[in-house]
Amino acid sequence: MKSRLRENLRAYGFLAPALLLLGVFVVYPIVGTIIISLETQSGLGLGNYLEVLSEKSPSKALVIPGNLGGPPPWGALVHNMVWILVHVPLTTFLGLMLAYMLIHVYGRSLVKSIVFLSMIIPMVVGGLIIRFIFDSQVGVIPRIFDTLGVESLARTWTAYPETSLASLILGSVWLWLGFSLTIHSAAVDSVPRSLIEAARIDGASEWQIFRRVIAPAVWPATLTVMVMTLLWDLKIFDIVYAATQGGPGGSSTVLAYVMWLYFARALDYGRAAATAVILTILTLAAASYMIRRSLRG
Repeated sequence: MKSRLRENLRAYGFLAPALLLLGVFVVYPIVGTIIISLETQSGLGLGNYLEVLSEKSPSKALVIPGNLGGPPPWGALVHNMVWILVHVPLTTFLGLMLAYMLIHVYGRSLVKSIVFLSMIIPMVVGGLIIRFIFDSQVGVIPRIFDTLGVESLARTWTAYPETSLASLILGSVWLWLGFSLTIHSAAVDSVPRSLIEAARIDGASEWQIFRRVIAPAVWPATLTVMVMTLLWDLKIFDIVYAATQGGPGGSSTVLAYVMWLYFARALDYGRAAATAVILTILTLAAASYMIRRSLRG
């Protein structure tokens, strides 16, 4: 009995530094943020949450301030959801497709390194690059549409509500594609080549091999990419801040940027904390759902 108690004390002794750091830098800030979010002039309550969710300013609204059928702004929460719905499947599919296409390509390590360069770039710098890519004077995307004769898209995308959010989402695909390609490449390389060759002998096309052999075999890696991409999309901030600062007219605001506006611009710590708690709840809910799904699979 004494030896077991001694082992437990020794284990807690080893865990003590980590638990102390976890308590000081994780638990304490979380509890403090929740308390601040509940503080109002009349005491503790949900006033900050109600004010945040009912905000009508286009630059700070979390929910839809107008008609969803028109151009943005649709509200920061809706912008995050649109970002997830477009960015997650597009980045995941492109990363998996490129990983499969590069199996037999000579110099594929060089190609992977070039694609992965976007992950090395600081996201603030990435936001500035996105701003230049979609600029009508120096950007490649408007020049392409100008050559094609599409005048509505041959302009500075970040300067118009109809295209500002789309420019950030498409730019984020480029920035995050290196992560998806790296994870999927490792998974594709682990698939036995005998399975691919057997499918080819049976007369399967490359698309059928990709869909029926490769995709099911690398599903755990795909799920990892989806979870990490979704979490990144929920807390996206630096790209928005560097490229558009939520504009024009709040058309590209996201939850993390609204939280920053309350905290750094308005100095309204109660609303900033309430927005942070909402963002944390959404992140934890999404992560727990994806992890449960992974365990079931």
